[in-house]
This record gives sequence, C-alpha cells and structure tokens, in this order.
Amino acid sequence: MRLFHFSPQSNIDVVMPQPDPQGVAEPLVWAIDDWHQAMYLFPRDCPRVFVWPTEATTPEYLTAYKKMTSCRMVAHIELGWLDRLSQITIYRYELAPDGFESLGNAGMWVSPAPTMPINVERIDNIEKALSDAGVELRVLSSLKTLEPLWETSLHVSGIGLGNAKDAPIRRPKLVN
Repeated sequence: MRLFHFSPQSNIDVVMPQPDPQGVAEPLVWAIDDWHQAMYLFPRDCPRVFVWPTEATTPEYLTAYKKMTSCRMVAHIELGWLDRLSQITIYRYELAPDGFESLGNAGMWVSPAPTMPINVERIDNIEKALSDAGVELRVLSSLKTLEPLWETSLHVSGIGLGNAKDAPIRRPKLVN
C-alpha cells in the first residue's frame, strides 16, 4: 500500500500532526491512498466534486456513467479555478504506511505521529497528472448543478465546497 500527503511546500522534512479544524480529534498526520490520491491534485482551497462507480452502484447508474466517460473517476471544478490550476505546483510526499490507520472513508488514513517522507515528487502539470491517474477533469460554471448526483448510487465526494461560489448541498444517502 502507498500513502501520500500533498502540499504546496517543497521542503517538508517531517509531516507533523495537524490540529483538527473542529477541535474534536487529536492532532493527526493525514494521508491518502494511491487510488484516491487524485482528489488532492488541487490547490487546498479549490472546491471540487468527484464521482465514480463502486460495487454498490446500480446497473442503471453504471451504464450511465460508462456512457459519460471511460475514466475511472470524474473531477469537477468551477471555471474560476481553471487558471489557478494550470499555474500551481504541488508536491506529493510519499509516506511509509507504518503507524497509519484507515478512516474507512474515500482512502483517508491518519497517524498521531510525526512522519518522515520517503519520497517527494514535484507536480507542475496538474491536468496531465489527473489524466495519467485515469481522472477526467470537467470545468463547470457552478458546482451546484451537481446536487442531483448525491441522490444516485454513484460515489460522490466533495472537498472544499464551502469555498464554492454556489456550494452544493450534500445530502446523506439513505441506507436500506
């Protein structure tokens, strides 16, 4: 298993535990697994919505998804972020998985201990990195148009939605 931590900083020698923004949990080092890492190939404050099929996706939605794209995942951002996306550099720090615990949620892992990266990679071409990861980037005037996706059996993840100009309302899926 490979775990990563993303940052705009190029000189991280030790990834330090960060305080929980809500103040509920202890400070933690946050990492993302290899399959989900494309979700963090963006400026930290960039609002984005990701969609992909899972084992729980119904045949109806799986067929619709496959007609929409041949990629494993679709990432959506607002038009206002496209220029910034093309101008940023992000650093992908690989972390040893020892001491990390899965949150069981979209590939997120945490550790209470400071962690030394085992490798760092500079990523200048975000759109190419997304494409190489099998992710289609779609640019929309508003992410609010994606609200109906939360009512489907596709997996939908939103990050930084509080920064969207018209934030989508995330609706919890009902589990039978």
